Amino acid sequence: MKKRLCGAGAALGVLVTVGVLPAQASPTQASPAPQPVRQAQGLPLGPSDLPETRTTTTLQSGVTLTRIVRGALDPALRWTVEVSIPGGETSPDPDAPPTALKDRASAEELAAALKRDGFPARVEQVTTSSTADYAGGTLGWRVRVGSFDAQSGAASEQARLKAAGHAGSAVYTGWDGDRTDRGPWRVDVLTIDPRRFHGSLEASYGPDLENRETTSALSNAAGATAAVNAGFFVLDPLAGAPGDPAGVGVYDGRLLSEPVSGRPGLVTHTDGGRTEITRFTWQGRVTGRGTSLSLNGVNRVPGLIRNCGGGAHDIPTALPLHDVTCTNPDELVAFTPDFGQRTPGGAGLEAVLDGHDRVIELRTPRGGPLPAGGRSVQATGRRVAELTALARVGDHLNIKATLLDGRGHPVTPSPRTDIVNGGPELVRDGRLHVTPATDGMVHPGDPSFYYGWVHKRNPRTLAGVDTAGRTVLITADGRSTGALGLSITEGADIAKSLGLRDAMNLDGGGSTTMVIDGRVLNQPSDAAGERPVGDALLILPHRS
Repeated sequence: MKKRLCGAGAALGVLVTVGVLPAQASPTQASPAPQPVRQAQGLPLGPSDLPETRTTTTLQSGVTLTRIVRGALDPALRWTVEVSIPGGETSPDPDAPPTALKDRASAEELAAALKRDGFPARVEQVTTSSTADYAGGTLGWRVRVGSFDAQSGAASEQARLKAAGHAGSAVYTGWDGDRTDRGPWRVDVLTIDPRRFHGSLEASYGPDLENRETTSALSNAAGATAAVNAGFFVLDPLAGAPGDPAGVGVYDGRLLSEPVSGRPGLVTHTDGGRTEITRFTWQGRVTGRGTSLSLNGVNRVPGLIRNCGGGAHDIPTALPLHDVTCTNPDELVAFTPDFGQRTPGGAGLEAVLDGHDRVIELRTPRGGPLPAGGRSVQATGRRVAELTALARVGDHLNIKATLLDGRGHPVTPSPRTDIVNGGPELVRDGRLHVTPATDGMVHPGDPSFYYGWVHKRNPRTLAGVDTAGRTVLITADGRSTGALGLSITEGADIAKSLGLRDAMNLDGGGSTTMVIDGRVLNQPSDAAGERPVGDALLILPHRS
């Protein structure tokens, strides 16, 4: 089901009302109209007096869907223009590129220049909350111009600023993450109770790893009852093969993408039970002629390590660094037919193995199709000489990749186990445990990345397991006035409030998608509509 394409527990939390879902969902079982509920037992978003509705529908035995709508359009929220701040004379680094946040002196210097040009600029301090591994406090200062009722007003001001030589973007203040905002928020929750679930929970990447498919396409191809997008993946061809998981990927028990070292993975099983969150590393080796060589990767373009967290010689770091592509000219990467129709081409050497692990071809330059049931090993840079010494046509090579848990112990997934990547952690053992620094979302010297990715509200996809052992998949819409989205810490807060014992963040933003009975339930934020992704988690019906 992972590469082959073939033809929902009790509601979470409290104050759950049962009602009719929005028309686009059209699930099979629904009940009377929802009623608003108030006070502190709702989601911990905005003031406690906000109205909140919860609509719960049973999708199949053991699977429920709950839509939560909290708050309403807040007239205090406005559109504005956030102006990119250049280095400037007062900046610690005058040559630094423009960013959303800078030091106070640089922000004030820009604001003064804007005012001289006739723009009503203001400087705002941005502070962020602490997490389990990040002190929080002041991230920096931003510069904004104007306050508008509608996006069109901010867009017009942005055009005037551009004509005056200033870069900026129209933003809605509801995305800033202010705790006093009154909404609205739109959150969808899938709950799988393994005690009553008779279908299967599976991860799918489509026909091959290297191409992207929409969550709805993956869902429809498998005949799924429900689906959400899953892990981070390569998007830019300059960062590798688009669609390739950017972190751990285990499908049907097979390790097809190596971990970003130490980052969490969501471990699921076909029966919907025993879901867990574990931090993974790995080790891989190629053995032949009495010699053993270490592997650098599995099923990815050699030399490009998306989200970093690879080896000691990677540039700029061996630690996780989110949305950064580390490089290493000297690599040994193993490939399986799951990667795609052809392995990546380029300078170097490729040892091609048949289904019996016998070397049948040495390709240089590397790249090309693999034989049925076969695989290959590609070498670049200084590792070409190592593979040349190891592999001869007719030789047998043993390729082994082993997943390791957080204590360094080998993990042997069963064929009914899948693992998708993500991060940061949000909840551990029922307590808030948010880990952006550990998982590479804190970029040294670049507070603007944390500001945009962690601090500000965005669409989010979350996953975890509750205290009753139920698997929970959550999407929250964002980047609109009709759904503000969640900061990472808000995501942790709602995961905990919904009773999750352990929870983590999956890919979000424009990737956030929930599909019910073949139709997209939520409102993906990309202007082009639903985004093709790397993989998805599918809830399949029981098939006799």
